[in-house]
Amino acid sequence: MPSFPEAAKEAVHDVTLRANLRHATHTIRDKRAKTVAELADWAELRQAGKQIKDDTLRHLDRYLEQLESAVTAAGGIVHWAADADEANRIVAELVKATGESEVVKVKSMATQEIGLNEALAAEGISAYETDLAELIVQLGDDRPSHILVPAIHRNRGEIRDIFREEMGSWGRAAPEGLTDSPAELAEAARLHLREKFLRAKVGVSGANFMVAETGTLVVVESEGNGRMCLTLPETLISVVGIEKVVPTWRDLEVFLQTLPRSSTAERMNPYTSMWTGTADADGPRDFHLVLLDNGRTKALADEVGRQALRCIRCSACLNVCPVYERAGGHAYGSVYPGPIGAILSPQLRGIQSEIDASLPYASSLCGACYEVCPVAIDIPEVLVHLREKVADRGGKGHHLEKAAIKAAGWVLDHPAALAAGERAASGTRKLHPKRPPGAGAWTADRELPAMPAQSFRDWWKKNRR
Repeated sequence: MPSFPEAAKEAVHDVTLRANLRHATHTIRDKRAKTVAELADWAELRQAGKQIKDDTLRHLDRYLEQLESAVTAAGGIVHWAADADEANRIVAELVKATGESEVVKVKSMATQEIGLNEALAAEGISAYETDLAELIVQLGDDRPSHILVPAIHRNRGEIRDIFREEMGSWGRAAPEGLTDSPAELAEAARLHLREKFLRAKVGVSGANFMVAETGTLVVVESEGNGRMCLTLPETLISVVGIEKVVPTWRDLEVFLQTLPRSSTAERMNPYTSMWTGTADADGPRDFHLVLLDNGRTKALADEVGRQALRCIRCSACLNVCPVYERAGGHAYGSVYPGPIGAILSPQLRGIQSEIDASLPYASSLCGACYEVCPVAIDIPEVLVHLREKVADRGGKGHHLEKAAIKAAGWVLDHPAALAAGERAASGTRKLHPKRPPGAGAWTADRELPAMPAQSFRDWWKKNRR
């Protein structure tokens, strides 16, 4: 992926994309504001979520060991994956052990993060996405562009065309004469997916939360596809980031109030599925939990950046972000787009690549993301913190910036030099170019402020009496 500015340059000129994003994000955030306003104790719930997550992260080793013991006692098997390659290898081996070559999947950002679908395909295993938006993305050979609504960049006409052209090669074809009516599109997806659900012997999921005291995993969703994937297959494999653990059921209560309202603007999710190990008469016979690190312990070691691990993937920050609304999710070059992706991806992957080094700058620092975050992640603080790391590493533009800051520091330490510079700048203001060399990043989209005829210092000397 190129840097964010390069990737966003094309997106901001895509009129259809911008219209799709503007309509969707404004609709979601307006509905969210109304449902959040219904709770008089929203601020207290937000603070409680923050404190629960911070306490869990401080003692993450203890809670993960407790979770492993509880899952094992309930009949599940726990696997530990240090990185994406190890997680993919574990899942592929588990699927092969069943003798199956197909899996159905619940929407999972962790599996997208590690590229599980591609890894399984390399092993001859077909992975079928069952979330409607993920299905659209998969059929269109596309990439997700939003945490909650991965196909937010598509309109109904585009979705109809994808269904007509691609469904048949993945299974049941779209009905003849399919229109762009939401009801018809949903019915086409339902008929297509029902065959997958009834045939699949292996399901793959993530989890929104894991309860350490009981070993219970929780998936919240709105379509019912998750319930089908979690109950019908004989084997269930869940790949979950280690930060998704919460200590107790009482802690879970807080997030089951804040997540639905902050994500889908619902008072509660239509489907909240919970399972603890295995049971003889219900659900999968075999359950495997793959606990994924993949850079999370590295992020945990950063006292400022670790707050990104509080994220409960509600996507509220995307829907209020002016940068995301104009650039879209693909420009972020990650499964985690928007403000949260701008602080999470560089910590999970490092800042060595061009795209990851540019992500902390993909923000206006307006703070709207912090205001809506249900676990009070101070995203602007982390962005500035990561920018400092990128600048310290050096590279394009940063050496010149360091030299300029050093020179400015010397001038500000010498009042006489500063005063002389101000008078010289004011006296030559008519000769200043509108686009001075080295200021292209600023002047490409805005004008430089006009130089005053008199500096404040000189004005003060003249008028202070």
